[in-house]
Amino acid sequence: MSQEYALGMTVTFSSEVWRWQARRDDWFFVTLPAEFAEPIREVPRKSRGFRSVPVRATIGATTWTTSIFPAEKLEGYSLPVKKSVRAAEGIELGDVVEVTVELI
Repeated sequence: MSQEYALGMTVTFSSEVWRWQARRDDWFFVTLPAEFAEPIREVPRKSRGFRSVPVRATIGATTWTTSIFPAEKLEGYSLPVKKSVRAAEGIELGDVVEVTVELI
């Protein structure tokens, strides 16, 4: 992979949709491959809550602005996939989706 890792860095990957059950809600995520974690951590940026990183994400024809969150157990980052995106793209728990993430 010969990408320059910086703001504007764009990665495309496939990942399975998984669920984290919170107190009252279920949250759905995909996990970025571990190979992207260190380069993302090295990009200079302002400190944000939960060490989140602002991104523009695309699945299918749907693009939205959100954040990715460090996931130590997974040695990478997790991207939340909100309900409106899952509905628009017909995504179900366990589906493998192609995702593009751009650091912003």
